[in-house]
Parts: sequence; C-alpha cells; structure tokens
Amino acid sequence: MLIDSLRAFLADYFDVLQNQDMALFDRVFHADCVLYSQQDGQRTVRPFADYRKMVQGRASPASRGCPRDEHILMVDQLSPTMALAKVRLRLFDSIMEDHLNLMLHEGRWMIYAKHFYRAGSAV
Repeated sequence: MLIDSLRAFLADYFDVLQNQDMALFDRVFHADCVLYSQQDGQRTVRPFADYRKMVQGRASPASRGCPRDEHILMVDQLSPTMALAKVRLRLFDSIMEDHLNLMLHEGRWMIYAKHFYRAGSAV
C-alpha cells in the first residue's frame, strides 16, 4: 500500500537526521533538493550540496546522546507519484517541524523540497 511505503520512507528520513548515514542521506534527498526556512526575519535557502556538506561535517545527534522524538503529523498523497509529509522531530536540542515535498524517483520516494522551522527548544 502506498501509505506504508511513505511511512517506511519517513522512518529512513528520521534515521538520516539522527545518525547522519550519508549513504542513506543520498537515498532520501534528491540531488536537486532545496531546503527553505524563514524564521526571526531570516530567510534560508540551502541547496542539496550545501546541506549535505553541513550534515557530513557535524557530529550526529546519536553520537551526542540526543534522544529521538519524532512524529508523522500528516501525509497527503497528491498522486501515485507525489506526496507531502509534515513531521515533527527533535534535532539536537531543537524541536523542528518539516514539510517534505516527495516524489517517486526510480521506484523510491525522495525529498525534492523541504521547508523547515524551529518550533521550540527540546531542553
């Protein structure tokens, strides 16, 4: 069922953010992906290559002993090959809310755009 494949994909997404496995990162984020945020008067536009370099260059939440806390808030299937997911998770000491624009690519879901927002502190 399609919703099951989306849930499995989101489990991989949560694993990527917690463990920073770069091989899995490349299976979750499409190379054309762009990340966007706007908070406290600051706009962030981060292309895939910049985000990948940032993630690769930092210690993972798992290695720093940060607990996992993740929730799928909404999944909306646009078509058999496109979907939108809204998730909430702990990332280091922050609570993040992400909107993920997903498309099927070569038989698997991938993120093509991500809007992220720091919703609060986890500590």
